[in-house]
Amino acid sequence: MEGSPHRVGDVMTRAVVAVGREARFKDIVGRMEQWQISALPVVEGDGRVIGVVSEADLLPKEEFRDDDPDRRTQQHRLSDLAKAGALTAEQLMSTPAVTVRADATLAEAARIMALRQVKRLPVVTAEGLLDGVVSRGDLLKVFLRPDDDLADEIRRDVVDPLFPAPVEPVHITVADGVATLTGCVPDGSRIPLAVRLVRGVEGVVSVDCRLTAADA
Repeated sequence: MEGSPHRVGDVMTRAVVAVGREARFKDIVGRMEQWQISALPVVEGDGRVIGVVSEADLLPKEEFRDDDPDRRTQQHRLSDLAKAGALTAEQLMSTPAVTVRADATLAEAARIMALRQVKRLPVVTAEGLLDGVVSRGDLLKVFLRPDDDLADEIRRDVVDPLFPAPVEPVHITVADGVATLTGCVPDGSRIPLAVRLVRGVEGVVSVDCRLTAADA
């Protein structure tokens, strides 16, 4: 992975499996099984995302299979009961769809997934057209960046700007995503900022700061 993938567009999957409003229940299940995915965007003819069908939307049909119809409304949410009898994507989908833009940061996408408790997000354009899909697994790809790439970025974007020459060199090592900084710097007030910026480099797992300050 070249460079630092800061945006959803850097890691999203562009080849997307989607369905239309009229897709039937069995077809939806078949596509999820075929492509090993847990949710499908539902799109209009022009590619505009109008909803998402997830495994959670499909499960009520099995959950309520043996229920007594006369007692259902007393024990379960009406929305789940409606989905238990649904036959098409339009009847099953959760709407409005929880989506994200390609220019969103990875942290923003992760926050949306956590808050809305979803595993995948359709990526849409400014017009709401389907542009791709980003999953939890896609967001974790940043941790596959080589250690040497991380060290180069830390040197270029953090250490050199904060501690420019002439300064005793700050040594940077990265092992298994853990960045270690050692050395003596003239301005100790910049050390906390350096740690925060290094921690913000996509793919860094942790920071071990061993910098000391000459002005201490």
